[in-house]
Amino acid sequence: MNWSRRISRKWKLTLQAVAILLSLALVFSFFPAKGGKKILGHFGGCNFPAIFNFGDSNSDTGGKSAAFHRLPYPNGYSLFKKPSGRYCDGRDIIDFIAERLGLPYLNAYLDSIGTNFRHGANFATGGSTIQPVDSRIFEGGFSPISLDIQLLQFEQFKERTLELYNQGRSSYVVNSLPRPEDFSKALYTLDIGQNDLHSGFGSMTEKQVLESIPGIINHFAQAVEKLYQLGARTFWIHNTGPIGCLPYAVIKYPPEPGNMDQIGCVNSHNNISQDFNRQLKDRVSRLRKQLPDAALTYTDIYTAKYSLISESKNQGFADPFGYCCGHYGDYRVQCGGKATVNGTEISGDPCSNPELYISWDGIHYSQAANQIVANRILDGFLSDPPLFINETCGNHT
Repeated sequence: MNWSRRISRKWKLTLQAVAILLSLALVFSFFPAKGGKKILGHFGGCNFPAIFNFGDSNSDTGGKSAAFHRLPYPNGYSLFKKPSGRYCDGRDIIDFIAERLGLPYLNAYLDSIGTNFRHGANFATGGSTIQPVDSRIFEGGFSPISLDIQLLQFEQFKERTLELYNQGRSSYVVNSLPRPEDFSKALYTLDIGQNDLHSGFGSMTEKQVLESIPGIINHFAQAVEKLYQLGARTFWIHNTGPIGCLPYAVIKYPPEPGNMDQIGCVNSHNNISQDFNRQLKDRVSRLRKQLPDAALTYTDIYTAKYSLISESKNQGFADPFGYCCGHYGDYRVQCGGKATVNGTEISGDPCSNPELYISWDGIHYSQAANQIVANRILDGFLSDPPLFINETCGNHT
């Protein structure tokens, strides 16, 4: 009898302990961590059926290649073993986002060969800006496919998809296009703005670039509002990175002693990036009030990239301002291109170990760096609100 009571009491205590632990786990998943941010739990999640991406070369997966000229090898050689439409040796951050959500890599909307849009489409194009393109931007070598054009492309994509569904559900429609209900349940990602600042550095004073930022942010906000009108409800918005830390910037605009930050970046360029980001974050906050049915997440790419560059050696990278492919400085050869220097043909061949470089080609990040940055943002600790990417949908999926 005593043994029976002891066993019963033991099981009762065990069950109580399990219940307490489960309760604590649930409570702590919602309590603020140090610094006021929520400790993120894994309870629940969004079931995004598709991703629609808008941006520039940082998230281009083939738009510029389809519209103008195919990006040459060795772009793509670390993973795809062939040109992949990406300014990278492998995957962009948008690819890691798709992986995290269990979705296939996005095909470029403009790519008419072998494309499948069942789980979304990528409207990003290398060289794109938020601002509509004028002669100054176009003559600077930037893409005519600005954010407003990308929105027109998306609008047509949605209209024609719905038309095809209304005509009948053929195997092509069912297997290659999003379902009509997926447009409101999808994740809408935006990674654009870097080229707006870059285009200014080449033709304006830094003061003029700063003065141009409010207008750029207005154009961005109008784009979000337009997407909302077209049915978008969940937005994942990247700010712009530390453009003063790009090897290209350090070489082309070598910082004078008073214009170099503690790790060797062009301080004034980074200050402009941060001013852009402050205004963008404020505008996203205002958009939340304007669009109460939308879930808008602002993600701090700047901090993720700057901290990586600051910690480059601890992360196993070589010189943080080195790069793997192409050449800048006394002469310029694009990655995968050729140039004649003093009568000799020079090729922009890659290094043999791109995984040791943060920068792939002086402007864009390597696959190894993109993976670290993606890991730092997808858990939500650099986002406002601080949510895992698969918990950002609110009540929309």
